[in-house]
Amino acid sequence: MAQTNDTEVTATVVDEQGNPLSGVDVFSPKGDKTSSDVNGQFQIKLLDEGSVVLEKKGYESVIIAMSDLIDNITMVKSPFLASEDDEIKMGVATKDRRNIIGAVSSINTKERLTYDNTQWVRDYINGLMLGVKGSDNVRGLGSAVFVIDGVIGRDPNILNMEEVEQITVLKDANAVALYGSQGRNGVIVINTKRGKANKKEINVNIRSGIQVPISLPNYLSSAAYMQLFNEARKNDGLDNFYSPSLIQEFRTSSNKYKYPDVDLYSSEYVQPFISSTSIITEFSGGNDKNQYYVNVGWNRNEDWVNINDDINAGTNRFNVRGNIDFRVNDWITSSLDGIAIISTDKSSRANLLSAATTLRPNAYSPFLPVDAIDTSDPTVAGQLQAANTFNGMLLGSTQQFGADAPIALAIAGGYKNTVFRSTQFNNTINFDLDRVTNGLSAKTYISFDFYDSYNLSINNQFKTYEPTWEGDSITSLGVFGEDLQDQTENVSTNGFVSRFGFYGLLNYDTTFAKKHSINTTLLGYYNSQRANDVKQTDVDAHLGFQMTYDFKKKLFVDFTGTYTNSIKLPEGNRGGFSPTSGIAYILSEESFLKNSKFINFLKLKASAGIIKSDRGIDGYYLYDVNYSNGSNFTWADGNSNRRIDITQGENLDLTFEERIDLNIGFEAYLKNSLWLEFNYFKSELDKQVGFLNNLYPSYYDDFRPYNNYDKNLYTGFELGMNFNKTFNDLSVGIGANVLYSKTEAVKRSQLFEFDYQDTVGRELSTIFGLVDQGFYAESDFDTNGNLNAGLPVPQFGSVQPGDIKYKDQNGDNIIDNNDRVAIGQSSSPWTYAVNLNLKYKNFNFFVLGAGQTGADGNKLSSSYNEYYSVDGNDKYSEVVLGRWTPETADTATFPRLSSQTNQNNFRTSTFWLFDTSFFRINRAQLTYEFQEAFCNQLGIEDLSVNISGTSLFEIGKNKDVRQLKIGTTPLTRAYTLGLRMSF
Repeated sequence: MAQTNDTEVTATVVDEQGNPLSGVDVFSPKGDKTSSDVNGQFQIKLLDEGSVVLEKKGYESVIIAMSDLIDNITMVKSPFLASEDDEIKMGVATKDRRNIIGAVSSINTKERLTYDNTQWVRDYINGLMLGVKGSDNVRGLGSAVFVIDGVIGRDPNILNMEEVEQITVLKDANAVALYGSQGRNGVIVINTKRGKANKKEINVNIRSGIQVPISLPNYLSSAAYMQLFNEARKNDGLDNFYSPSLIQEFRTSSNKYKYPDVDLYSSEYVQPFISSTSIITEFSGGNDKNQYYVNVGWNRNEDWVNINDDINAGTNRFNVRGNIDFRVNDWITSSLDGIAIISTDKSSRANLLSAATTLRPNAYSPFLPVDAIDTSDPTVAGQLQAANTFNGMLLGSTQQFGADAPIALAIAGGYKNTVFRSTQFNNTINFDLDRVTNGLSAKTYISFDFYDSYNLSINNQFKTYEPTWEGDSITSLGVFGEDLQDQTENVSTNGFVSRFGFYGLLNYDTTFAKKHSINTTLLGYYNSQRANDVKQTDVDAHLGFQMTYDFKKKLFVDFTGTYTNSIKLPEGNRGGFSPTSGIAYILSEESFLKNSKFINFLKLKASAGIIKSDRGIDGYYLYDVNYSNGSNFTWADGNSNRRIDITQGENLDLTFEERIDLNIGFEAYLKNSLWLEFNYFKSELDKQVGFLNNLYPSYYDDFRPYNNYDKNLYTGFELGMNFNKTFNDLSVGIGANVLYSKTEAVKRSQLFEFDYQDTVGRELSTIFGLVDQGFYAESDFDTNGNLNAGLPVPQFGSVQPGDIKYKDQNGDNIIDNNDRVAIGQSSSPWTYAVNLNLKYKNFNFFVLGAGQTGADGNKLSSSYNEYYSVDGNDKYSEVVLGRWTPETADTATFPRLSSQTNQNNFRTSTFWLFDTSFFRINRAQLTYEFQEAFCNQLGIEDLSVNISGTSLFEIGKNKDVRQLKIGTTPLTRAYTLGLRMSF
């Protein structure tokens, strides 16, 4: 019969030389914890069947049953970079950091989250992971594929960082090879937390804070707009649209309803700050047979526009993640994971931030005071009696907007609530096949995901009113729409995505002659993804083989091959073999360095390979001829037939695109404090699919097939550094990383009359445009307003003094698209980041900064919503204050104003480009960890409080332009107070 009372057990822990080990953490099945003393001894209470777990940093963990606690317990020291903390889970494979050949960077979150309490995965990656631009662009190749808990293609945006245990970036071909076609642009592997044997934990993380806008658009007032619009019309030879007296009324009158000055970015509509709150609780534990982990979280953010309190606008997110690992028998273990997330985004039916970009300040008054309405007219009195009022106001509008006035829609139109739901399930079964042959194991992995989104809405109808003013009284009302409450909540779908995945692994690991080891892996992978209203199911499938040989754990040689299948390609070309190979040599294991006090670890590595992929092939059946129904045509006898159109030709030789890769680097650990990692890389993306422009005459365009032709080159290097040192009570950690990534278009099928417009040999993100030469001066025109003889003539419309003048590149004395040249690039070749972590006694200060240099932005980009390209009837922003006039000709920063569409000024040119270089403090956090004695009094394991901020500071020549978000949620600076507890 099992013992029900605890028995106190005493044991001693020693190293391999028999020396006692102090500071060994010992965990009982109940989750009780103790530590060994200076003599290596510990005491703990156990049941008969109980087992203890022993852990010490730098040593292999031990699980030992109570019945075996009769002699000293020996703990084996882990080789450098081969401890349990150095175990890198790369999705379909797991290796010690020491043994990895490819370019792989990894970070564990276990200890960092206390002092770097970032909540979202992409924010965590940005600036911390070597070789990544932003949050997912590996070495400039493009968006990497995310692998979460072994599942390829899952969305990292549904994770909070409290769920994450490790983030790993696989960069070179050798590292990503087992992921087949999907690994072309690199792989970012995220592993979530799991329960640990004998470690019963309850963790709570509470965060509450505010966000303030860093920058908001600044549009002109009514009077300023009206005056400048008149100036624009004058420039076009037209009469004033607004009388000076009316402009003066708008400037000076106290009646803001008759003479409105509406700014939807003002504090009347946009909140000066919004609050955010998150609560995350974790439960984990288990024994040597079963372990569990549960994460439950809630996050709430207010909406920037919340002028209708009844809506309670904002986002809410609820998540539950759970997993269990269990032993089936002596040779089978398994795990089950389940995730459910539901998030809502509730708002009014009107998007006021978008409307703010076009609604002119003088257009109409959104509110009409009831007490200003003259009811002596029975018709007006009846209208008022039947009207719905809002805080003593009617909802205003004009003939232009009618019942669709945006502010009225926001207040009376009801609401919309967008709901997102995510469900994920996966199961792993591990087989220990030592009974077949030592070192043989197998694994199966099956996963299913379902994502859907739908809208709930109340679509109220409502009346709006256009006033007629006499003096300061409203004497009549024009009425638009009708008051009708929606009695039913409407439901509409945004679609769904379902995904099914499976892979199986067979692994063999053996050592022979004590010096030689071989690890082999055979992989079979299948993934399918289906979306509603999409006929073709996306399917990825491949077979993979990897063999790694090592000699004395210091020389490593790897070969990895993948056979990929693609249904995007024609029969006979659907299979492609991707070979990669790598070698690594731990030089510090040689006798001449082994006892060096300066070099503790030095590994040289190199890898090369080819990844065949269909990821860049955008669509199915591109190899087939494409027929479609065209227009009707009529014969001479009056009969008609439908034309059959062809939009692409057939190419049964279409094949995979190829990434051809080379990586050379080293890893070093110096003076027991400085970690260095360097990689030089060269990647070619060859055989990219597209139409050939220089192979067929123009009249053959409809018959052109897709071909493998274009080729890009990516070269550069990455350098990472981490320094950690303790000086008495002060611990210092400094990290830095630099990525230089140069891209080049090596081969293109193109036809240009002028060599300077050729893209071959140029950066992939090259911006082509005109070169500005300032503004046309009055002296450039004769008395009739015509350009002086000898000046190039623009082909984009007539020009006047104050319009932008462009350089004639080809000397034909006209300005047209043939004068477009390379004027910049939109992608930064240089990205870098630094972080500092200072710990003094119970205080911890962490700061992370990141930057980029070498790229340009374009103020005419659609993201700026014509904030900088003002003409015609556009709303005027502050930038027009620098407009050209005869008086400001020498200082103007903006072209002359025009009330008509200007085809000349708002073309991509050097005039509108700006340097996007910056350095920003991404986040900083000050943490205080309470002493153990205080925590014991409260009955908790750990307690800490922190205050943090994001986007705190930025240096950049054009940060005022970079930080502007027009028509959408503004960039924000957040201040947060946090509390973390462990039980």
